[in-house]
Amino acid sequence: MSGSCLGLRKACFLLSVSAAALLLLLLPRGQPPAAPRRRPPPAAGPSGPTPQRAGPGGSGVPGTRAGSRGEPGGGPGAGPARKGRLGAAGGSGRESLELKDIFIAVKTTRKYHRSRLDLLLQTWISRARGQTFIFTDWEDRELRLKAGDHMINTNCSAVHTRQALCCKMSVEYDKFLESGQKWFCHVDDDNYVNPRTLLRLLSAFSHSQDVYVGRPSLDHPIEAADHVQSDGSKTTVKFWFATGGAGFCISRGLALKMSPWASLGNFISTAERVRLPDDCTIGYIIEGLLEVKLLHSPLFHSHLENLQRLQGESVLQQVTLSYGDPENKHNVVSVGGVFGLQQDPTRFKSVHCLLYPDTIWCPAKKMS
Repeated sequence: MSGSCLGLRKACFLLSVSAAALLLLLLPRGQPPAAPRRRPPPAAGPSGPTPQRAGPGGSGVPGTRAGSRGEPGGGPGAGPARKGRLGAAGGSGRESLELKDIFIAVKTTRKYHRSRLDLLLQTWISRARGQTFIFTDWEDRELRLKAGDHMINTNCSAVHTRQALCCKMSVEYDKFLESGQKWFCHVDDDNYVNPRTLLRLLSAFSHSQDVYVGRPSLDHPIEAADHVQSDGSKTTVKFWFATGGAGFCISRGLALKMSPWASLGNFISTAERVRLPDDCTIGYIIEGLLEVKLLHSPLFHSHLENLQRLQGESVLQQVTLSYGDPENKHNVVSVGGVFGLQQDPTRFKSVHCLLYPDTIWCPAKKMS
């Protein structure tokens, strides 16, 4: 009995070994370890790429780029990075812009209502009446009939002083902010504005970025006393400014940043602190305080330059034109074929008829 039990045990053992071997043969062969999962790339955070924007030392607009002092800016005709320059063509398009988006402020005074403003109303203002506002220092009934509520009586002094000029600029700035329009452009009453080229120029930029474009009358930045130290000494700041006599434009984004020094009468107190006229104070706030550089454009012109250099078709490509004062009455742009000098001493009528030949008072073209 014990022998048979022993044989049975051996048989069971052999059977279990055979079953285990068979089971090992049936199992699948080992696979190589799976490759580790890749993590998705982290989203761009504060150190990641950011949209191009304007800021201190850089314009964030076509034709210029930020850089260290003395680094050349980008684009044709660009100067040092601190200055910034625009070629005649401006830059590449940024946004859809219409003439109604531009607030054009014309600064004048009582004594020029007839001799200067009537000419502007007859010429370029007739093509941009809804966008143009006349800032003066006297309630002129005749001008009110022509311009309606687009004539703004600033109640500023008619005397040509720093305080009077800054008073008018302060009102211009506040009226622009109230308007909600995208661009603020200031010109004088001896400027001709070409609405088409103005629109083309500003369309190259975004109104929400920091843009200050115009033409300086000097070939160097000016210097102004900035802050008084505890020991009585003064710090100074150097900056460029666009001359008001040629006109300049400021984007709404930048104008809003100027508010602490410019809105609700603050412009006048800022100008008094640095003892500068209106256009210089604009440059001081933008370049000196906000550190946004002026974009130098050759398309703006004042009576201070040699206007006879502008001839033929190039005259029609400018944003603003001007003419010499009575002591320099021959300083006008060179255009012909419409009116003679006696009929059109400023050449504004001739320019207007070349741009808008359908104007009712322009001479009819001769049939060939």
